[in-house]
Amino acid sequence: MTLPGAASGGALIVIGDVVTDVVARHRVPLAHGTDTAAAIRILPGGAGANVACWAAHWGCRDVRLLARVGQEEAGWHDARLRAAGVRPLIVPDAEAPTATVIALVDATAERTFLTDSGAVLRLSPADWSPSLLDGVGHLHLSGYLVFADSSRQLALLALESARARGIPVSVDPASAGFIAKLGVDRMLAALRGADVLVPNADEARLLTGLPEAADAAAKLSRHVPLTVVTLGADGALVAESGTVTAHVPAVPAQAVDSTGAGDAFTGAFLAARLAGADAATAAAEGCRAGADAVALTGGRPDQRRPPHAG
Repeated sequence: MTLPGAASGGALIVIGDVVTDVVARHRVPLAHGTDTAAAIRILPGGAGANVACWAAHWGCRDVRLLARVGQEEAGWHDARLRAAGVRPLIVPDAEAPTATVIALVDATAERTFLTDSGAVLRLSPADWSPSLLDGVGHLHLSGYLVFADSSRQLALLALESARARGIPVSVDPASAGFIAKLGVDRMLAALRGADVLVPNADEARLLTGLPEAADAAAKLSRHVPLTVVTLGADGALVAESGTVTAHVPAVPAQAVDSTGAGDAFTGAFLAARLAGADAATAAAEGCRAGADAVALTGGRPDQRRPPHAG
């Protein structure tokens, strides 16, 4: 029997964000009003772009990414996506810069983000065509699109187009902070019609009002049939149609930077689903990718390293 949200081959198309990440790893607490020593790198990132790159790294042969970036940085981001095995469908924006995120990463590998959404939220229905779904087996939407009217309209239009073709749709809710600002009811309304939801524990708790991640996962899976809640070092929960069906353990890793770990999980999970894996097996692949991700600086895979051995 085909599980909710299972795909049957075909390409993966991700609609989401391309971001220039400024990652600052500081080993001591920030010193207010003066200098704090840090290792700083400028890297390509963005939740949607990271998911696409990890899916390609995990063996998905046809991964496409629709995103909007500042015109001046379009070539830089295009080249890095192609090098990662992703086909960029980039819309250059002459009026807004590429989104920029400053990631402050502390000694525990936990990160705090300062976010300038830039061109990301300027995606609009004019950037969409149903022909973008030709040959596609799965559509993934970055939840960041929901947080502005124009990009939300695009996301809903793409979701409706996919459903009309019988193409499964997954959503990453993206940010507990942005969900709180938008409102839980509006976020849940935007998720209507999705087949797969991949929140982290904080997002799941916020969307349900329930303190226990397992209870939140079960409740969300009544709203979105397959809900997979990532738990960081505690692995992931798989819930289907109101019931938690699996608790997948994490893969041990020496954490350097947790930026993009959830994106890595989602990318590998989707690659596995497109290859025909059941939800628990796909979640195990996601946990392996998450372990790879936290051992790296930034949110993208290291193309010189093979995926984590299972």
